[in-house]
Amino acid sequence: VGSRARGLVVVRAIVAKLIFTMFKIRKSQYRHVFCDAPKQENCHTGFRLSTVTGDQQYIKASAKYFAVALFGGGGVVYVGRHDRPGRFVQGATPTLHGHHGAILDFEWNPFDDSMLATASEDTTIKIWSIPEEWEPIDARGVNKAGSDIKESMVDLVGHAKKVNLLRFHPTASNVLASTSSDYTVKLWDIEAGQELSTFDDMQDLCQDIVWDYKGDNFATSCKDKAVRFVDARASKVSGKIVQAHDGLKGVKVVYMGESGKVLTTGHSRASGREVKIWDLKNLEQPLHTEKIDTAAGVLMPMYDVDTDVIYLCGKGDGNVRTCEFENKKPYFHKLGDGFRSTTALKGVCQVPKRGLNIMKCETSRLLKVTNEGWVQPLSFYVPRKSDAFQTDIFPNTASANPAHTAEEWWGGSSKLPELESLNPTKQGAQNGVAKKKFQSVGTLTANLKKAETRIRYLEGKLDASGISYDK
Repeated sequence: VGSRARGLVVVRAIVAKLIFTMFKIRKSQYRHVFCDAPKQENCHTGFRLSTVTGDQQYIKASAKYFAVALFGGGGVVYVGRHDRPGRFVQGATPTLHGHHGAILDFEWNPFDDSMLATASEDTTIKIWSIPEEWEPIDARGVNKAGSDIKESMVDLVGHAKKVNLLRFHPTASNVLASTSSDYTVKLWDIEAGQELSTFDDMQDLCQDIVWDYKGDNFATSCKDKAVRFVDARASKVSGKIVQAHDGLKGVKVVYMGESGKVLTTGHSRASGREVKIWDLKNLEQPLHTEKIDTAAGVLMPMYDVDTDVIYLCGKGDGNVRTCEFENKKPYFHKLGDGFRSTTALKGVCQVPKRGLNIMKCETSRLLKVTNEGWVQPLSFYVPRKSDAFQTDIFPNTASANPAHTAEEWWGGSSKLPELESLNPTKQGAQNGVAKKKFQSVGTLTANLKKAETRIRYLEGKLDASGISYDK
């Protein structure tokens, strides 16, 4: 009996080891991350969205606001608050507009939750400031009367054809990258309203552009299937993946933090969706290829650089897959069931960590655009029993303070992002720095005219009193 018992123990140990090996059970703080279906009262509804391009996200978010482009002339954008869900009413709810063509992309400034850049078919880029009191929908979910935003702060003109993509610099203040159908990438200092450089070594339409962690380089994927890695200041190609994926669908690119690795998503020759991990030191062959499925929609990876969790979102999919990157073989690990739904995804974005409900262990929030014109918040949680701040699942994250100015970065400064704690008890001290606000040309002109009128009035008073002064 004793030998049989010992034999059973050995067999169980072998079986357990086999199971551990087969299913790659590994320690992860995010293995049990989950997302419940959003309630209707928490959704933003009533949109007739402008989806004139194929592989765009269609939605972008800052920690306070989100933006979606609406159908219709004049490049109309709805800017909503995360804490004000409700129904948009065409012609009644205030919007933002000012372009002469459809808006193809937009981007929030990572260091100013109220600054939005928009790119249009009219070849221009406009920079907007959302007023502090902006509230197009009230706390009851009803549209609120108010004025539209019609005046941009800065207009950037330089592209010869429509502007397709925008990406703000991750560490330098007010540096913006733009791509166009003229096959160029331009870098802009939006505070000065000037172009910094032009990269023109692309032979086809750019499908994606991303900055690396420090913002020293950017990567582009094009319809020619190549991924180019570019020295941002020199505008020179420093590396190239000749053919990232064999399929014809769009390729998306993500720098995996400071790991020296890059993730790409695309389709295989047999039209299967796949994820590849590449080493920037050797771009000849991928380190790992993960087959996903055979669906047709483009895969859009939403990467959380703080936790290394990847949210794989496919156009036309109802599901969101959760995965985790590790900087060693096999590099790519699947996490739980992610989010399952029968409602197809049309566009998606990730809300910055500063906008999450940290004390409820919300580790990520995606905003999902549906074909029915809804924006659904998908909140991902790590289950915890304690009500205290969870330091192990909330490492320090990028703050709203830039590491350097546009001038310093352009002069050669290379810095990591400024980090801050997500612990609510510490955030007051960290976020107490007053931010310099842009003023539009129209506002500056009006203030100047007001000042000149006041000066003329005072000069008249001095003349009437016989007091001499320098004119």
